[in-house]
Amino acid sequence: MAKASKTTAPVRAKAAPKAAAGVVKPKAPVAKAAAAKPKAAPVPVKTSAKPAAKAPAKPAAAKPASKAKPAAAKAAAVKPAVAKPITTAAAAKAPPAAKPAVTSPLPKALTALAAGLPEKPWLKSYPKVVPAEMGPLAYSSIGDLLTAACKQFSGQPAFICMGKAITYGDLDRLSAAFGAYLQSKGLQKGARVALMMPNVLQYPVAMMAVLRAGYIVVNINPLYTPRELEHQLKDSGAQAIVILENFANTLQAVIARTAVKHVVVAAMGDMLGGLKGTIVNFVVRRVKKMVPAWALPGHVKFNAALKAGTGISLKPVKVVADDVAFLQYTGGTTGVSKGAVLLHRNVLANVAQNALWLEDAYTIKPKPAHLNLICALPLYHIFALTVNALMGMQMGGQNILIPNPRDIPGFVKELQKYPVHIFPGLNTLFNALLNNEDFRKLDFKPLVLTLGGGMAVQKGVAERWKALTGCSVSEGYGLSETSPVVTANRFSASDFTGTIGLPLPSTEIAIRDDDGTNLPLGEVGEICIRGPQVMAGYWNRPDETAKVMTKDGYFKSGDMGFMDERGYTKIVDRKKDMILVSGFNVYPNEIEEVVAMHPGVLEVAAIGVPDEHSGEVPKLFVVKKDPALTAETLTAYCRENLTGYKRPKYIEFRTELPKTPVGKILRRALRE
Repeated sequence: MAKASKTTAPVRAKAAPKAAAGVVKPKAPVAKAAAAKPKAAPVPVKTSAKPAAKAPAKPAAAKPASKAKPAAAKAAAVKPAVAKPITTAAAAKAPPAAKPAVTSPLPKALTALAAGLPEKPWLKSYPKVVPAEMGPLAYSSIGDLLTAACKQFSGQPAFICMGKAITYGDLDRLSAAFGAYLQSKGLQKGARVALMMPNVLQYPVAMMAVLRAGYIVVNINPLYTPRELEHQLKDSGAQAIVILENFANTLQAVIARTAVKHVVVAAMGDMLGGLKGTIVNFVVRRVKKMVPAWALPGHVKFNAALKAGTGISLKPVKVVADDVAFLQYTGGTTGVSKGAVLLHRNVLANVAQNALWLEDAYTIKPKPAHLNLICALPLYHIFALTVNALMGMQMGGQNILIPNPRDIPGFVKELQKYPVHIFPGLNTLFNALLNNEDFRKLDFKPLVLTLGGGMAVQKGVAERWKALTGCSVSEGYGLSETSPVVTANRFSASDFTGTIGLPLPSTEIAIRDDDGTNLPLGEVGEICIRGPQVMAGYWNRPDETAKVMTKDGYFKSGDMGFMDERGYTKIVDRKKDMILVSGFNVYPNEIEEVVAMHPGVLEVAAIGVPDEHSGEVPKLFVVKKDPALTAETLTAYCRENLTGYKRPKYIEFRTELPKTPVGKILRRALRE
């Protein structure tokens, strides 16, 4: 979801995050703006495009305030804090401020848009019920929002998995117990705690517990290889991890080389209760053999940790909006996996922005008394984390967790049990469901909203979905660096637009050329984003942060697009060479680095090629060092070193690769 530029003249960012000893916090967008307490979705009031004294501030120039060394051994002692934004060129040399101070927004920034360009053309296309700007944040931390939701909706189901539901009251109690357990291990405020689980009940419990206890969540894809897991644990300096036993074998291979000291191991049936939980664990371990042998000395079982924490009180921790909430790893503009530093206020702002935008859907269909959201996208992914888990809880909704959405028959059986109101998904998922006979027999009358994200939704798929369900696919756009949602199409619109929609409230988009000049409507340039949801920077990577944050506080997305006269943005290409596989970012540099280490490879290049199922898949071009090297050998090598979606589907051997005069491989020529 990405888009244009704002009508309200940009306001400079307020105080930025405290510079974590371990985080290099660039000037961050100031989000003293967001909406609504966790009540059933807030009813927005149309506001003037001109922000009031406390209007959402835009991110300040993102120059790091300090440089931190990411040594894993020292990470345990690192206490993230946030640094004041520096507005001069000397930002990198400025010492971190002890405490952020909120300042009054400045008058209209005359340099925000190039002379003669219309301000915020998207506002004329805005839904009538959605304000141009958010109000002030109702909470200073995500933990406060979630505990308030748990109290308000105490008796209602919050999450359900494989037929077992936990209520908001259960979630409040269980997260307090698990948070108390973590505190009993001596972890200090700001410690990083990794979560490596699919969509099971333990995830929301652990996520909420970590935030309530004053720690930082490090989300990890459970399908990572040992190499990928080791990098993320080392880079984040995680001191604790909660992991499903199915993936404990991967952790076993690398834990000795990381700062992780506390391991909590969960099992699929742990929270399903009694006989059912026992049967599920037996089937997973013995029948399906989904749990490779593992040994992690000193580990604690998830249920044992809950029991231990029940007898301890959760110590109150002062968590403020400028504290770090999540390290959400992404390849960014290069193949090096980097942690996007998402502050509490970044994520709270995006929850509020999405909740305001959701009101447009209820102008077509009434708001359900008890909202059901399908959670097929993994909660460790920022899209499901923000939209399903956090916004869903704010509204008192029930998330129906799907641990394995690739099992389409099993997925459809779950859909048969509940009326579904909100369905976030990917093009590949929608396509697979449309080709399932049992899915086509479901009752779609309750469906209020279908959200498409993570990858482009194909027009044919959108049209078939609308014809079957009567509900349009509303496509949006976002990135890990933007918490994630930037733009969305109008939910009340009946037709598929093929665009990524309009900027959310308090969000600005500028289309710029390589020199940073704003381009006229209709001209293609890089999509640049400013708003309270934009990250504070990359963890311990001030140089990488400086590459993507402009002096006037815009985040350079790396995506190329244009804005039309209505304010809708369309992506036409990616400036970066990223490959998008079923909504997951795959970076050619990473694949090339891994494959280049094979002794039989002389040169290698990776590109993305179209695929009807995944959108794109990686393709390798290889120059052999060993004439005996085969595609089968390389495929087996990649299987050991790369997660499934990163593995090349096609391998082509060549005698040489196209290069620039200075010897840089030309991926562009390989794509032609």
